[in-house]
Amino acid sequence: MPSRFIPYTPDVEAAVPDSDEMLRTVIAKTERFIAESVTAEGTGLAVRDAHAKGYGLLRGEVEILDELPAEYAQGIYATPGRHDALVRFSNGSPHAGADASLGRATGLALKIFGIQGPTLLEDEPDTGTFDYALINAPVFFCNTVKHYLFIQELFLDAPKYFAQGAPGRHRFYREFVTGKGTLDQEEWAWEEFLAFLTVAARPLVNVLLSTYWTMGAVRHGDYIAKVRLAPDPSSAAAVLHRAIDVTSAEEVFRPALVAEMRDRPYAFDIQVQLCADLDRMPVEDLTVEWPERLSPFVTVARLRLPRQDISDEETLKKMDALSFTPWRVTAEHAPLGDIMRARKEVYRRSSLQRHRLNQQERREPRSADELP
Repeated sequence: MPSRFIPYTPDVEAAVPDSDEMLRTVIAKTERFIAESVTAEGTGLAVRDAHAKGYGLLRGEVEILDELPAEYAQGIYATPGRHDALVRFSNGSPHAGADASLGRATGLALKIFGIQGPTLLEDEPDTGTFDYALINAPVFFCNTVKHYLFIQELFLDAPKYFAQGAPGRHRFYREFVTGKGTLDQEEWAWEEFLAFLTVAARPLVNVLLSTYWTMGAVRHGDYIAKVRLAPDPSSAAAVLHRAIDVTSAEEVFRPALVAEMRDRPYAFDIQVQLCADLDRMPVEDLTVEWPERLSPFVTVARLRLPRQDISDEETLKKMDALSFTPWRVTAEHAPLGDIMRARKEVYRRSSLQRHRLNQQERREPRSADELP
């Protein structure tokens, strides 16, 4: 019986003219921001150009489930088993200030150990690690590298806009939609702006209570998918530090996470949604949420986080020295689409720059015990 899901073929991705030149511009801007962040962010260190502020590094275990349906038992999920893992929770902002100034986008970066096969990173093919870099929204507010050129500038300068109150906020919105005046009116970035509002309206909750999605589509072996990590319902029900009031203190997200993980274990379900319709579940348009009525999310693995104390400063230093990228995966899980392709070199160059400026060893650990 033929599958109802769309098979992966290279032509599901669209070629983009001048993408290499635009990507070089993005990288140059990224490297300039990272260099300036040593003094601008007040930490004395170079920060990531996105997800700059980490809330905690946790140890965990990923269990890939047995007896999955054939369409889901693809790539690394074709082999049941248990793997050590590390998880970094973060804010999505490129800045490192008080929680109240950073917005509502949060991230979960997952590193799985003991994965067989070369990664898609040419300079580190044999690390045996597999990464996800996820955000707490099912859509993203940028579809193309061309649009990322002005969206990147807006987000790096966002604190300056919003510090001006309503006039600055309105100017930020206007420049987002119009591409800072570079777009013809019929090309204004309305869909991306609406996706930005969706992300900006996410509830302020303990990071353990959010669901996290891949920013765009990825290969899933013979198919096309989006992946998410959803809180295990019983774990979520046991969380005591639930709501986050960013006006109550400068640091709110991290203390809530530290308190929760000190008292009880936690778990997420790793779930895959296969593409069943390329028109209604597009690869290149990240502003479109894939309808679950066309293809539900199916749990393929579980991430378990034991009780642990993550309050010490040494753990934060180890977290800062780690590198996560959506391209540290095997070929069966390659990211798809213009923005996802661009992330490969942007993440690599960002990591190289940050580690060099911070005089940190840039080395991928072989196990959760072997942190830099």
